[in-house]
Amino acid sequence: MSQRERLVIANCGGFWGDDPTAAKRQVEGGPIDYLVMDYLAEVTMAILQKQRAKDPNAGYANDFVAQLRDVLPACVEKGITVISNAGGVNPMACRKAVEGLALELGIADKVRVGVVLGDDLYPDLDELLEKGEPLAHMETGAPLSSVRDKVLSANVYLGARGVVRALAMGANVVISGRVTDTGVTLAPMIHEFGWASDDWDRLASGIVAGHIIECGTQCTGGNFTDWETVPSYENMGYPLVEAYPDGTFVVTKHPNTGGLVNVHTVSEQLLYEMGAPDYLAPDCIARFDTIQLADDGPNRVRVSGVRGGPPPEKLKVSISFEQGYRAFGRLMVSGPDALRKAEVVADTFWASVGGPEAFEGASTQLIGYDSCHPPLGGEPGEVLIQMAVRDHDRKKIEGSFATQLVPKVLGTVPGITYLADQGRPRASGVVGYWPALISRDKVRVTATVGNETIRLAHEKLAAPGPIDVTPTEVTGKAPGGSTVKVPLSKLCLARSGDKGDTCNVGLLARSPEVYLWAREHVTPAFVKERFASVCQGEVERFEVPNLLAMNFLLHHSLGGGGTLSLLLDAQGKTYAQYLLAAEVEVPQGLVPA
Repeated sequence: MSQRERLVIANCGGFWGDDPTAAKRQVEGGPIDYLVMDYLAEVTMAILQKQRAKDPNAGYANDFVAQLRDVLPACVEKGITVISNAGGVNPMACRKAVEGLALELGIADKVRVGVVLGDDLYPDLDELLEKGEPLAHMETGAPLSSVRDKVLSANVYLGARGVVRALAMGANVVISGRVTDTGVTLAPMIHEFGWASDDWDRLASGIVAGHIIECGTQCTGGNFTDWETVPSYENMGYPLVEAYPDGTFVVTKHPNTGGLVNVHTVSEQLLYEMGAPDYLAPDCIARFDTIQLADDGPNRVRVSGVRGGPPPEKLKVSISFEQGYRAFGRLMVSGPDALRKAEVVADTFWASVGGPEAFEGASTQLIGYDSCHPPLGGEPGEVLIQMAVRDHDRKKIEGSFATQLVPKVLGTVPGITYLADQGRPRASGVVGYWPALISRDKVRVTATVGNETIRLAHEKLAAPGPIDVTPTEVTGKAPGGSTVKVPLSKLCLARSGDKGDTCNVGLLARSPEVYLWAREHVTPAFVKERFASVCQGEVERFEVPNLLAMNFLLHHSLGGGGTLSLLLDAQGKTYAQYLLAAEVEVPQGLVPA
């Protein structure tokens, strides 16, 4: 196979529920070689496992098939290959649905569906435990046996190898289960450019490319700090990666689409859900503190310089388990003294159900005032009171908490009403998240295309070791003279997101001088104090000077995270904006004109 000189990979979705028109717009917007879609999150796997338990033909992201209906004929005609982890916990059923669609569309003879299996450990859990894989919780060290009877799903994060094999077998639609978000982008680069399995720098570059585009429009102007500079949010352009054999690539979007691509939009996404600068993936370790970004024309950012190294010895496993129930109740309070009246309603409600202490977890939040973070000033004309509980006893929630909410509309303050589409709260199951590690040799990965199935051999990993990285030195000097108080947003940009119960806040300085100032003044203690109302653990800081950035990890700051949380913002999406609203005193010369 002759090596391509250039490869265009288009992302058309960052999660299950993203814009259903994105695939068609990416295929029709300009020339592309691959269309990649990411559907899976930790909680999604548990939902899909429940669906498969009820129906053996379910358990995959059915939105994927709906999107393919719009684009599959065009993909076949234009030679575009589709790669997605939409298979969830039932990739073979997803394959059957796609092949049925191809038959319906009259192109069955032109569609070869590849399936990558091996991530679903749920059927093998007892055998793995018996053979000495404790699957201990990565943070607490507790053995999985302590919650074995409550486990809903267990999926190991696979890398790109299975997808690469399916492509080599001739598939033009590849479906997988829990292949990483980055893996679906890295795979076509390996396949087309012939990268070796130990070509760490190029593999790391592919991981970085996948991380940038895995969340769809978050790198093309979505969730961008400087949102007012985005020309338009209509017809948002989804990201494209123009990749080259040497590992460099350009992030861009189709012409005449909304959104914005520049160094700052890409930098913000690089910091999203990031921990330490050594980003761990099943295929390799990518050093985010080596990434170099440069403008490459309008809506184009060139990425280069990425260094990488051998991957971790073990693979990460995402396990979900039943962890009780939770319920939410909401009432609207309006008019003069809205806050004082809301407090009376909340106090009265909790007294009628035995107090917050009667439940394993309880929360009161005033939406529109302090539901995500303390107020920035002023009193609203109306607030939405949200009261929530979590408990293993469903009857307690439905018999006490749920029945006492709506009566407060008639029995407390004036100017109060309930939401027409809610009424009495309902208890729903809580899914806990259990991260663990597993030996690579316990994972059996296969690739199937047509009637041929190939089991991938276990590769002998190179010994992990330090990656030769030359630290980026940031030069400059903070100006002296008079000082001024400004919101941190005048000096920095930021992006935040969740990993379980830990919130990541990436802070990006607008200049080298600001970075040097922020490194001294925006300390873990500063961030901890700012988020004192929600952060129950320590705050870690990692420096990423090549991006003029610092990454903060706020441990135990999301109320348990995922479906366990009773917080309005269980994914930390608002945390960056709240940090940027902090007033800081800085030399006048640091503030952009």
